[in-house]
Amino acid sequence: MPYDGLCLDTNRTTVVTVLVVDDHATFAEALRHVLSAEDDIEVVAIATEVGEAERAAQATRPDVALVDHRIGLDDGVELVRALQRCVPATKLVMLTATDDDTTVLEALEAGCAGYLLKDSPLEVVVAAVRSAARGDAVIHPALLARLLPRFREREQSAPRAGLLTDRELAVLRLLAGGRPNAAIASELLISVNTVRNHVQNILTKLGAHSKLEAVAKARDSGLLGPLARS
Repeated sequence: MPYDGLCLDTNRTTVVTVLVVDDHATFAEALRHVLSAEDDIEVVAIATEVGEAERAAQATRPDVALVDHRIGLDDGVELVRALQRCVPATKLVMLTATDDDTTVLEALEAGCAGYLLKDSPLEVVVAAVRSAARGDAVIHPALLARLLPRFREREQSAPRAGLLTDRELAVLRLLAGGRPNAAIASELLISVNTVRNHVQNILTKLGAHSKLEAVAKARDSGLLGPLARS
């Protein structure tokens, strides 16, 4: 029936659009067939090389992109970073045969919403596409079990930079500019003893053993920003 501008089908299922990036065309086509058989999933493009993937992503703006770790001679993690920049709303899931911990962590840190192995059951891949589109994280259970201890270690040892007070941040920026305690005290109109207390708090919160290490950690985390220059 022709659309008359008045009737809307409120029962229509929202379709999740997917981009498949894999240099094995046969695998990519098989995946397209499986995913497109679902009523709520549509594979809008297949890319077999990095440049093609970037163009397809920009043209189709998919909800989810499934990306292999190796695309010819190119690194899928670098492609993930590029896609994060050009299509930030797209959820990125790495679907690969590579299962070493370092690669998994790199992919997640690059912006992947999930990491699945190619030997995963097809129903798991289908469910992962839906989960990623909803904004949920999807990680292969075996990989998650291996990585949980490392995630906990990182959390426990991570600098508590977010707990720095405004005054501590001011002291830290002056430290980054090479100011000694006396100069910091004079500039901030506080006592040298108070500066020492602030410095000790900064070291504790950043997990640093010296002023130099604290400044280095702050720079690495982007905490100082452009105000760190002097």
